[in-house]
Amino acid sequence: MSRLDSFDGLPDSVQRPGYERNAHGPGIVHIGLGAFHKAHQAVYTDDALAAAGGDWRIIGVSLRSLEPTAELAPQKGLYTVIEHSAAGSTARVIGSLAAALCLRTDRQQVLDALTAPTTRIVTITVTEKGYGLDRTTGGIDKSHPAIAADLAAPDNPQGLAGLLVWALGQRRARGIPPFTVLSCDNLPENGALTRSLLVDFARHAAPDLAPYIAAEVAFPSAMVDRITPARGEETLALAEAMIGRRDEAAVEAEAFRQWVIEDNFPTGRPAWEAGGAILTSQVRPYEEMKLRMLNGSHSMLAYTGFLAGHRYVRDVMADPALAALVQRHLRAAAGTLAPLPGVDFAVYAEDLAERFRNPHLGHEAYQIAMDGSEKMPQRIFGAAVDALEQGQPLAPFAFATAAWIRYTLGRTDAGEAYALRDPREALLRGPKDEAPGATVARVLALPGLCPQPLLNTPAWREAVTRDLRVMLEDGMRAAIDSAATGPQKPVPTACG
Repeated sequence: MSRLDSFDGLPDSVQRPGYERNAHGPGIVHIGLGAFHKAHQAVYTDDALAAAGGDWRIIGVSLRSLEPTAELAPQKGLYTVIEHSAAGSTARVIGSLAAALCLRTDRQQVLDALTAPTTRIVTITVTEKGYGLDRTTGGIDKSHPAIAADLAAPDNPQGLAGLLVWALGQRRARGIPPFTVLSCDNLPENGALTRSLLVDFARHAAPDLAPYIAAEVAFPSAMVDRITPARGEETLALAEAMIGRRDEAAVEAEAFRQWVIEDNFPTGRPAWEAGGAILTSQVRPYEEMKLRMLNGSHSMLAYTGFLAGHRYVRDVMADPALAALVQRHLRAAAGTLAPLPGVDFAVYAEDLAERFRNPHLGHEAYQIAMDGSEKMPQRIFGAAVDALEQGQPLAPFAFATAAWIRYTLGRTDAGEAYALRDPREALLRGPKDEAPGATVARVLALPGLCPQPLLNTPAWREAVTRDLRVMLEDGMRAAIDSAATGPQKPVPTACG
């Protein structure tokens, strides 16, 4: 079977780019060339090029992994997005990628792309742990391996912060306007956080650049949403069946997608609204809604579902007790949110539950469960602090926290071990026979993890400890069934 490297011979059912690829040069460098970018920002850019043209194709960069280049280069940047809805699946070939590079092997090409006058935007999806952010200070975490390496050798950057500060310094020295930096990761106010990260890194590595970055570089915030399962051999086999070609870079995603972007691009941007993106001056309300309702319930169901023996999110939703806990968490998260004009939180919650039930989407609980120490602060703890301040129930957030802590023990109820896949894995693992209260105190005391208002609230610690004790003594199944029998309340609408 020949590789996908052109549109020749594709079935009529396969959607292809509505523009001539070679007529459009690159204008974006994307760092973090993984499945989510290919299923999200690259798709929106494909739509933008078809609608309005422009030199906005993407040079994708992987910081470490060689796989994206090996997959995409032989295919001239083409790949398939398989979109799954409850009604079925469709295939679309994306053409917005102009090149796929790896910093390890294509270093000069990456540096040239970042310093090229034609590059006007740098987008980012490196996950929360890839930033090297100290959540306590909002600046750099000097113990983060990439941060430490780049502080030691700022002219030979390997990580995100060092690479972008170096590139902005080179552009300034050459009289080239700075690019706009657009984070597309699940971080609260990700634009402001990314600015804080780069400014702090510059203070240490290139002090004269810090004021320049703070004043002259645009860091719009963004909220992104599209469920994108990890790719397996089943993905490649399905792509081959749908397009009649071998596609080593194919990805699967749900049909739903959303992108809310702060419209702050001094040197221009693609017509992303052509693909349905929302351009606004206020991203944070959408961001909090998504982080607390979608991501928060996702984390809760991942830890409980995985330890209850469910592989996929759809399996979790087929478990009546767990489905009830998902609804409980959605209600609690919605209750912490300020009204958002035009959005009914009850409708959003039902839409999320329907997306989670998608029978054609193989989204693994174990995939969602990774990197919990990076995700819990914005997904669970932030909502819990607001619930505490507003006098709302803490039980759903305490249960989710206990489930995460139970997961960090690294063994199932049957004693089978699994890898946490968390940057703080060594710190999270404690003594084998540690008491539940001691485990809760130890984990929540990790620096930059749990907000002080929660740590100062005995009722919070007691609720987490109580749930963890049930999970450890009676098993996750018993804890789920017990929690699911509590009183149920409607989701607040909170329309503005």
